[in-house]
Amino acid sequence: MIRPRVIPCMLLKGEGLVKTVKFKDPKYLGDPINIVRIFNDKEVDELIFLDILATTENRRPNFELLKKITSECFMPLGYGGGIRDMDDVRQLLSIGVEKFVLNTSAVENPALVRAAADHAGSQAVVISIDVKKTLFGKYEIFTRAGKKGTGLDPVKFAVDMEKQGAGEIFINSIDRDGTMQGYDLDLIQRVAEAVTVPVVACGGAGNIQHLAEAVKAGASAAAAGSMFVFQGPLRGVLISYPTQEELKRAIP
Repeated sequence: MIRPRVIPCMLLKGEGLVKTVKFKDPKYLGDPINIVRIFNDKEVDELIFLDILATTENRRPNFELLKKITSECFMPLGYGGGIRDMDDVRQLLSIGVEKFVLNTSAVENPALVRAAADHAGSQAVVISIDVKKTLFGKYEIFTRAGKKGTGLDPVKFAVDMEKQGAGEIFINSIDRDGTMQGYDLDLIQRVAEAVTVPVVACGGAGNIQHLAEAVKAGASAAAAGSMFVFQGPLRGVLISYPTQEELKRAIP
């Protein structure tokens, strides 16, 4: 039986990588190429890079930087940020990006999801859903790097996106982002029970047990940022990843 995937999710800001807490206060981590090389050595399952400024700055992906990243990356790579149309999808494919992570564009232009799936296959289309709890305890989707409330329910939206051809749902809790206190397991379970495609949990992982809890809640894969880049209570930058033996023991 194949072990569930464990995926470092890295945030691009300009030419560097950063890590946020609740989508705020980005802390600089270093050069993306160097960090990719470290993850190569650690034999990670998959990598996701998200450009956190592309959409809010109304610009396209940084194809030149991504080309350098894909040339160094030995594992499957997903990318999100500023993907607006099929020209972007085709260009990302041509430089070696294997999965397209659609967030704001999936809400504002759902036809792109179907077009991308028809062109590259559903397995290449990942719908990223950033979710926050309202004052009344309801889950709501936020777009444009967590800045714009949509009024959309994440469970219903995930179902709609599967119907559009999405092959994977990336569910991310804004409230848990960077806290390292554990995933929103209720949110993961609700989404996983509603769709038949794989669900990737993100937002809140601080240790290997949290990854196992996400899988137990229904996720097919667990993504994380802080636990792979920070060390100790002072959150010193140190790139890490569990060994294959540790992952097999924790996530059977």
